[in-house]
Amino acid sequence: MNGTSAGPTVPPGQPTALLEVKDLSCRFGGLLALDRVSFALQPGEIFGVMGPNGAGKTTLFNLITGVTPASGGAVCWRDEPITSLPPDRRNRLGMARTFQNLRLFEGLSVLENLLVALQRQPRSSTLAGLLNSPVHRRAEAQRFERAWQLLEELRLDGLAERQAGGLAYGDRRRLEIARALATRPTLLLLDEPAAGLNPTEKEGLAELIEALRSRHRLTLLVIEHHVPLLMRLCNRMAVLDFGVRIALGTPEQVRRDPKVIEAYLGGAA
Repeated sequence: MNGTSAGPTVPPGQPTALLEVKDLSCRFGGLLALDRVSFALQPGEIFGVMGPNGAGKTTLFNLITGVTPASGGAVCWRDEPITSLPPDRRNRLGMARTFQNLRLFEGLSVLENLLVALQRQPRSSTLAGLLNSPVHRRAEAQRFERAWQLLEELRLDGLAERQAGGLAYGDRRRLEIARALATRPTLLLLDEPAAGLNPTEKEGLAELIEALRSRHRLTLLVIEHHVPLLMRLCNRMAVLDFGVRIALGTPEQVRRDPKVIEAYLGGAA
C-alpha cells in the first residue's frame, strides 16, 4: 500500500480516473519538494491529503492546478495528459480550487465577489451588452439568479451586501467555496478549508462538503491538518512526509499504517 512505486494506481476493471498524478515531482533549486507522488481520483469520491507543514501538500495542489510547473511526472485528466496546460485551461476542463490564504476581493460585497467569479462563464457579447439586448438582459438575469442560488446554498444570502473584508472567518471560507463553485467544476480542490475554524464550524463544514458533493456531483480533493475531519469525510487518503507519499488507502488503512502512526499520530492508532 505504501511507497511511491510506479505503476497503475487504479485496479484493472475500474472506471477511468477523473484525475491521475503519475510520479509527480517538483524541485525548487536544490530542494526536492515533491518526490514521485502517484495516486488517482475516481469520480464522486472525496480524497484527502494529509501531512504537516512542509510535507508538500500545497505544492501538490499547485502542480495539479498548473500554478507551479512540474519537474517530473504527469497530471492526467480522464486519461489525457494536461501537465503542460495553464491554470485557466485546467479550470475550463472542470477544475476549481480554494486557497489556504483566502483570495477574495476584500473591498467588494459578498454578492459582487460571486458576480465577478460568474463573469468567467459564457455570456452575451459586448455588443449585446452595449445595446442592452434581450439576450444580454436574459444572461445577466441568469447570472444574478445563479449568484443568489450559491449564496443561499452556502448560507451567505443574509450577508449579500456586506463587504467581504468585514466577514467573520468562517463566512469568508464559505464565500471562497461559493466562488469556486461558480465555475461549475467537476473537481473541487479545497486547501485547508477548516483552518481557523472552531469545532462547531468544523462540524458544519463537514456537513456542507458532503452536501455539496451530492448536490453538485463533485469529486473533491482536500488538504487538511485536522485529522478527525479528514477521517470522517474521505473515502480514501494519501499521506505525505517531506514530499514523499508514505501511505495510500481508506481512512482505516491509513489510521493503522505504522509509518503514519510514527510520523503523525504520535504512536497511537
